[in-house]
Amino acid sequence: MSGPGIVLFGVPVRFHFTFVLLIAFVALGAFGDKRSAAAEALFLIGLFASVLLHELAHALVGRATGVKTLEIVMYPVGGVARLEKQPEPRPELAIALAGPAMNLLIAAGIFLALGGVGDLSKADKPDGIFARLGLWNVYLAAFNLVPALPMDGGRALRAGLAMWKGEATATRIASNTGKLLAVAMGIYGLINGEVFMMLIALFIYMSAAHEGAASAGKALTQGVPVRSAMITDYRTLGHGATLREAADMLLATSQQDFPVVHGDRVIGLLDRTAFLRGMASEGPDSYVAGSMDRDYLKLAPGMDLAEAMSSLAESGSCGLVMQDGGLLGLLTTENISEFLLLRKLGIQPKA
Repeated sequence: MSGPGIVLFGVPVRFHFTFVLLIAFVALGAFGDKRSAAAEALFLIGLFASVLLHELAHALVGRATGVKTLEIVMYPVGGVARLEKQPEPRPELAIALAGPAMNLLIAAGIFLALGGVGDLSKADKPDGIFARLGLWNVYLAAFNLVPALPMDGGRALRAGLAMWKGEATATRIASNTGKLLAVAMGIYGLINGEVFMMLIALFIYMSAAHEGAASAGKALTQGVPVRSAMITDYRTLGHGATLREAADMLLATSQQDFPVVHGDRVIGLLDRTAFLRGMASEGPDSYVAGSMDRDYLKLAPGMDLAEAMSSLAESGSCGLVMQDGGLLGLLTTENISEFLLLRKLGIQPKA
């Protein structure tokens, strides 16, 4: 779940709802030390800017190496720059290290300006505020350099290992390292009553597991064409059909996404979300043409399935496999899951 966002240097920046946990954690610490609200507000603004610059460094280095950043999502432990594709090992190494390097540059700039670490006891004075901000940038860099996914250090570890072990093996090692670290952090947090530590551990474990699962799925789909996994037995709706007819077809089949055709030409896609929205706003006797998506995802039959999965994740739950304007089949998240299951069981795809 993400809240409102902004756009910086052409990159969308969104704020995960858990980002407020970081603010609350720092604010509680400030309350305990009786720091002034103005001083704490200034520190939080600086910390927010530091985290944002960390992620923008990833995005800008990614752009320089030819990898586009789809969006930046801000989390309590530093945020995530979501890339359009998995970079090659050398670019990934540069992208991963750019974030911590930015934090160290910020810290170095602050300490140079202060002539040293400064007096942290002057928490309400500019010197104390900026000295604390410099130290937090060092902490952010150090934490993100831990060699375990999803931290930058884990990505750097994967990039280094991938140069001689391959991406799949490298991701598995970095993912397992991340999960072990998360378990250790969780146990430490539980023993010492550190709730925030346990939340971070949960975040790291889930992210590391997701990275591992995504890599395993990519290994099973890389080099496999879309035609091998697409649905070839499907129903279509005519452009003059009503939503009531679509409802009858939805109940009569296991299909949830229906290409809308006019003669032999596909003019749109009526997925389950569009169907429900149309039923609620227009009623069952309205035409499917008024509710369908005209800007649907088109996939080539020879397209790599791993690439198609990324496109499908961005656009929705269904893509239409087309060639020379003709419809060949459907590709959905559900049938990809079934395809991956069969591949894990050793069943090879059809040609």
